[in-house]
Amino acid sequence: MLTISPIPAFNDNYIWHLESGGEHWVVDPGDARPVIDALAEEPLSGILVTHHHLDHTGGIAGLKARYDCPVYGPGSIEGVTEPLANGDRCEILGCPLRVMDVPGHTLDHLALLLEEEGANGSPQLHLFCGDTLFAAGCGRLFEGTPAQMFSSLSKLSALPPETRVYCAHEYTLANLRFAEAAEPGNAAVQNRIAESKALRDENRPTLPSTIGEELATNPFLRCHIPAVARRAANHDANGGALEDIDEVEVFARLRRWKDNF
Repeated sequence: MLTISPIPAFNDNYIWHLESGGEHWVVDPGDARPVIDALAEEPLSGILVTHHHLDHTGGIAGLKARYDCPVYGPGSIEGVTEPLANGDRCEILGCPLRVMDVPGHTLDHLALLLEEEGANGSPQLHLFCGDTLFAAGCGRLFEGTPAQMFSSLSKLSALPPETRVYCAHEYTLANLRFAEAAEPGNAAVQNRIAESKALRDENRPTLPSTIGEELATNPFLRCHIPAVARRAANHDANGGALEDIDEVEVFARLRRWKDNF
């Protein structure tokens, strides 16, 4: 039985801890100490990394030195022993793992899709998407273009709606405040705000979400919705008639708006 739990790090990071049959893996360890404390005396079998930012990679050296474990991730990252690229497949914890290239936040960003056999025999997909797709949001464009990020999010949004989404930060309430501004008539956003507030009031994570939940409430996955497109067009100083703005431009305007929200 696979269990996935968050290890809090820094102010709002989650290092995801995967365990099955006494085998332990972690995703995006920005700091070694929280992982060591969470494992206690258990060994670490391996590390998965989505992109090169220090709050996702800063713990790699310390964990490798302590546990001598393999590190799977973009080949651009120092300390990676098993370089991954788009379309690669491997197996961890007895489950198939598929690699997806999702540039935008960074150019080397990968999303990792783990397929677990569900209780009823149907697969349960677990998506580790780093800083590409957030709960009700997406990452800033530090290296990529709006077109790249829109394409990456489109890949992820095409996954089955039951896919569980494990992003790397507790940004949900802040993102939902923007989602409410971008689409004030969306009742699903209002419901999600209430649910997320209740979880945070109990100091519980709002994650994982699902692709279905993101499709219903994440404005960056709703650029095709006329109400979202109108809000993005009206808010942006670039102007232009709505009919002249495609979905990539809607996304770009939403991202600029969110950057200054």
